[in-house]
Amino acid sequence: MADEKKQIYHERQKLQFCLLHSLNNLFQEKHAFTRKDLDDIAEKLVLEDPYKGNWTPFSVIFKPHHNSLTGNYDINVLISAVEGKGKRVVWHDRRNRASSINLDESEGKLMGIVLNIPVKRYGGFWRSRHWVSLRRINGVWYNLDSDFESPYSFGNIEELRDFLDGAIDGGTEVLLVKDDD
Repeated sequence: MADEKKQIYHERQKLQFCLLHSLNNLFQEKHAFTRKDLDDIAEKLVLEDPYKGNWTPFSVIFKPHHNSLTGNYDINVLISAVEGKGKRVVWHDRRNRASSINLDESEGKLMGIVLNIPVKRYGGFWRSRHWVSLRRINGVWYNLDSDFESPYSFGNIEELRDFLDGAIDGGTEVLLVKDDD
């Protein structure tokens, strides 16, 4: 098992760049995306937005799709980044349990799962969300959370389903990353 983990790319959390780390972990490449790539995507989304808001002095830091100092990118950046790599994002209907997700689907069809998890810190005063990737590698599903010291391998599909059901119950958004058919 230790040898398998050495072969798995796992990027650790820095500031609020969890989407960057999550995408690199999902694609299993150190530079699948860079901060500049995601910033450029976020800026392009602003330029293409027909409902642009008015500029304020805060707009320099708090941009519509990310915070320019800490990262903290939104779902639109994730979708654009993934589509740019020839994949598509399918939003899982939270009214359904994890059993409705075909976790046995070939790795060529279901690349992985991205979670957007609600997080409370500092006694609940700071509320945010955290991006996490799950991916099947060599037939084993892994939680590649950038807050973890190393990837966590699920023992079996039932353990993964239980994990996903608990996440859904806690308000997590589940996004399936699939090949663009």
